[in-house]
Amino acid sequence: MARISDAMELSNYLFLKAHSENASTLDPPDPLPRPGAPPTAPEEPVEDFATGGELAQFFQEMSTM
Repeated sequence: MARISDAMELSNYLFLKAHSENASTLDPPDPLPRPGAPPTAPEEPVEDFATGGELAQFFQEMSTM
């Protein structure tokens, strides 16, 4: 039931985000807690950006194609 509720809330959120003038102020819905599942905090994504040298090499290789 929680999975269905989460899917419906997400669907409504995405619809409103796409069709609302105040889309920037909408907060995404929080998922319902699952029975028996310990509450866990979402992990922060680790971002790995390319260095300047890697970026220059990429563009150099793309320009020689």
